[in-house]
Amino acid sequence: MEVVLGNRGRCAQPCRLPYEVLEEKNINNKTSETIIDKGYLISPRDLCSLEYLPELINAGVKCFKIEGRLKSPEYVAIVTKIYRKYIDMFLNKKEYIIDEKDKLQLKQIFNRGEFSTGHLSNSPNRNLIFKEKPNNMGLYLGNVAGYNKLKGHIKILLNQPLSIGDTINFEKENTKYTISELMLDNLNIPNAEIGSKVIIGRMKGNIHIGDKVYKLSSKQQLLQANSSYLNENIKLPLECKISIKKDKPITMNIHLKDLHYHLYKNIDVHIASSLIPEIAKNNPISKDRIIAQVSKTNNTSFEFTKIDIDLDDGLFIPSIKELNEIRRMALSKLENIIISKNKRVIDLDETKLDKFYEKYSNSYLNKYSIEKDLNNNLKQVSIYLNTINTNYNYLKLSKKYISCVYIPLRYFMRKEYFKSLKDITSNFKTYIYMPAIIKANYKNVIKHSLEDLIKEYNIQGFIVSSLGDFVLLEKYWKKYDFIGNFTLNSFNTTSINVFKSLGLSKITLSPELNLEDITTIYNIEKEHIPLELIIYGNIPIMKMNYCVLGISNKCYPQCMMRCRTNNKYYLIDRLGFKFRILPDNVQTVTTIFNSKITSITHIDTGINSVRVDLLDETIDEINNIAKSCMNGSKLEGKQYTYGNLNREV
Repeated sequence: MEVVLGNRGRCAQPCRLPYEVLEEKNINNKTSETIIDKGYLISPRDLCSLEYLPELINAGVKCFKIEGRLKSPEYVAIVTKIYRKYIDMFLNKKEYIIDEKDKLQLKQIFNRGEFSTGHLSNSPNRNLIFKEKPNNMGLYLGNVAGYNKLKGHIKILLNQPLSIGDTINFEKENTKYTISELMLDNLNIPNAEIGSKVIIGRMKGNIHIGDKVYKLSSKQQLLQANSSYLNENIKLPLECKISIKKDKPITMNIHLKDLHYHLYKNIDVHIASSLIPEIAKNNPISKDRIIAQVSKTNNTSFEFTKIDIDLDDGLFIPSIKELNEIRRMALSKLENIIISKNKRVIDLDETKLDKFYEKYSNSYLNKYSIEKDLNNNLKQVSIYLNTINTNYNYLKLSKKYISCVYIPLRYFMRKEYFKSLKDITSNFKTYIYMPAIIKANYKNVIKHSLEDLIKEYNIQGFIVSSLGDFVLLEKYWKKYDFIGNFTLNSFNTTSINVFKSLGLSKITLSPELNLEDITTIYNIEKEHIPLELIIYGNIPIMKMNYCVLGISNKCYPQCMMRCRTNNKYYLIDRLGFKFRILPDNVQTVTTIFNSKITSITHIDTGINSVRVDLLDETIDEINNIAKSCMNGSKLEGKQYTYGNLNREV
């Protein structure tokens, strides 16, 4: 299987598919393969952050997103209601205690093997993934205590309430069953409580005594949720005073009743109309008539719960519809006050971004111009070594075809790679390839180690993988070359113009671009900055803050540390395709590579600087690949793909 990158909006949810983890060992030149894990190995449990809401709010979070795009309306209704409850609880300085009944409601409406705290905790999360099932698990109802296949009767001791109309399923069945027959003491009943020993009728399938049973949905919960949004018409309650006096303009005062929420507290609105009542000749205006007219709030967010009228006798309003305008003005003013109180206050000096941009663009324009003149007419093949094999003789890499080498930063941190790195850096222009994700602890390691690394090895520059690298590597900008990685998402001329003004000497285009986009960008940018195109390699299709080998999002003492061996690991999908796994044991960030190798030619693009991404290729294979790339040819076969070259974005 070939995976189309999810950034193009075509994600097919590969994380919810089953996989096996294959361990490949090489002992005495003999390869052995072992399946060490299987299941839905990269399918995360659903995040529940109720416990962390106070910390998140105190940290400055102004908006919480509830994932519900592919969920039911009932799910959205229940989840938003519960999270609204606890956000308000904290904002109103009430004692923050989570009711377990609320968590049970959340689990009942949807959960994948209970909930997870995601990456919010500082402790390793070994419950981030639920590998048994990729969809709704429901609530554990009990185990099958007896099963009459002929009648379809199941005996069960209930761990949860159960009613006619609820749905259940069994651990060895994918089928969802709706409860249509429920019996207690041989009597049909509409519902049963926790602890009841009941018989569920009309159940047939792959069912056995001892099987776990799960309650997937509650009919009562769904009806309540459905009613909440179908009939919901919540309006803010208003108190109103209207003064209609002889020879004076009509005035209206509105007070928003205290709702114990800071947005609506202490709000009063006063409107003075230009409308002056007249003396009535026949039928004077009545209080009931005024109340009836003013109460018409229709589709607004407000309703009048109390209207006091101060009315002189014998008055007439020439145009009763003018009261509508007074009401409209008052409600509009009230709405604007509420909105103004809800403006987000961000503690951010917006000039910092401008200063940052100005600093780098002014400092490195001269450096950029030099690079352009030197490289614009050269054909270059750069190789990126995703892995380094200490058994390889890197002195045999061909200088004829290879211009420079990119090496991941993590290898410079480990002594066992010293000789290999020395061989490479002494023979080729070498760049330190910065990781796309740098956590806080690793950032400190980089700051303390980088200076010594640069002195130890002959380093030409850096591959910049994120905007944070501009700041992290600031002290090295004047002395070293900086190449923009494809992870900067250089997807169009606008982004390229920004990056080149920051002083990059070369920019690697996004592998998600197609041929038409690449040639368009090249024709516009060819006189301005060298562009680089990845034309060979297993493209990374996913980076995740999780290790499928250690089954955790952080390292922990009891881990088997498979990541430190020389063994190779793969995810195998349901069709048998193998996706190479590359763990980063410094940061617990795992990279998953495409099962097929992208192999394209640069000739039709006009670009003359190309990059080759390597995983397990031998020295001879690397030289042959570099030679093919230099000659403008591409490799053909079932293991190769054109990637996104012929696919529209």
